[in-house]
Amino acid sequence: MTGLAARLRPAGATGSFDRRVAMTLIRREAERTGTDSPGGILTLLAVSSQTIAVVGPTLGGLLIGLGGWRTIFSVNIPLSLACLALGALRLPRTRPEDRRRSTVDIPGMVLFAGTLTALLLFLMDLRAGHWWLLLLTAAAAAAFAVRELHVADPFLDLRVLGSNGPLMATYGRNLLTFVVSYAFLYGYTQWLEDGRGLSPSTAGLVLLPMFAVAIVASVLTGRRRGVRGKLVGGSIAQLVACGLLLALHPTSPVWLLVLVSVIVGVPQGVNSLANQNAVYHQADLETIGSSAGLLRTFTYLGAIVAAAANAAVFTAGADTAGLHQLAVFILAVAALLLAASLADRSLSRI
Repeated sequence: MTGLAARLRPAGATGSFDRRVAMTLIRREAERTGTDSPGGILTLLAVSSQTIAVVGPTLGGLLIGLGGWRTIFSVNIPLSLACLALGALRLPRTRPEDRRRSTVDIPGMVLFAGTLTALLLFLMDLRAGHWWLLLLTAAAAAAFAVRELHVADPFLDLRVLGSNGPLMATYGRNLLTFVVSYAFLYGYTQWLEDGRGLSPSTAGLVLLPMFAVAIVASVLTGRRRGVRGKLVGGSIAQLVACGLLLALHPTSPVWLLVLVSVIVGVPQGVNSLANQNAVYHQADLETIGSSAGLLRTFTYLGAIVAAAANAAVFTAGADTAGLHQLAVFILAVAALLLAASLADRSLSRI
């Protein structure tokens, strides 16, 4: 990826850890206070993520310009120290009864990481000669499952997850959500620069309404308890946006490019928030942390699939023909997300 697209990437493992801790704190505080009203807090988290998505690429480019690529990592040192200080002052103390001794399931973590690594290597280069990576993925996944089912304190409690069908369905919807989301962020951004001929700064301005609409959509729908309506509405918006991609060409007017960004902003704001709310209500209290982390893992898997799809269709550069092929692919994914959201009756109980 070049220009602006090179800076539009999903967060790393730290973001996943932060989300696990945040969800655990929210559930434990709800239990302690007897007030289970996560809507506003989860909305605040979603709005914060969308705001960072707006500020991040611009700030990253500024830091790189000031001191090179190392500055985007060194700036985390004072921020981390500030987080430690604020956490020590403001976070609730852990009650003695909430503390438990546990062992770290290092073999399980290694097998889990190995499974994802093998899958990632396969998706990075989709060629017939690399099918053995899928066999390695399956073997590592099988070994991981055997390990987790026979260890006293597993990295992921597969028994709990396996018995929670609604939660597993939410993970599947989250994967589909972010396949479409990151396909837009990666593919549409590259096409704006290469296929449409916009500069990175102009492409950034075209994308800006996407994040603005996402923030507004999160704020307006965040306190509403319904999950299915958000997912259905977001899926329909994805289908409309995918259809508009098929109408784009190298001379498309700027207003049409902005319209695509505006429509994509709706599912960006509501789908992720809906899946996050679903996990909050579907996961058990004792596993809410790992359940939230696994939701984030499926987010990353969606980003990986989206990146692989972009690589498959943009073999000769981000041209319009490749964009249309990508649109057909994510149109099918968005339709599958809509069908899954309509078919899941458990969502009506949230």
